[in-house]
Amino acid sequence: MKKQIRTEKAPMPIGPYSQGLVVGSRIYVAGQGPLDVESGKVPEGVSSQTRQVLTNIRTILEAGGSSMDEVVKTTVHLADLKDFEAFNAVYKEFFTEPYPVRTTVGSQLYGILVEIDVIAEK
Repeated sequence: MKKQIRTEKAPMPIGPYSQGLVVGSRIYVAGQGPLDVESGKVPEGVSSQTRQVLTNIRTILEAGGSSMDEVVKTTVHLADLKDFEAFNAVYKEFFTEPYPVRTTVGSQLYGILVEIDVIAEK
């Protein structure tokens, strides 16, 4: 059985998808961009965008009864792989060892520099 996670403290979906789903003991969080829901703006630069993306993910996980410590898998899309070092420095602020497994790819993103989705335990 699937249970939808929905919180107004994170960006609302702009299409036919859920912010997150609880399925059994797992939480699946849709790819999140760097929109700050309080200001309605996207921060400048990959470091600030990464921080906002991971804050949005943390908010959705908490709404679903989980946390960043329970993340087991991340998929990261960077508009420019040259930003990897700056992205990685912020990413490390949000996770502790053992770190989640991760896939990082270069992607064409529409007006943003980073998007991340995660799978976590509940």
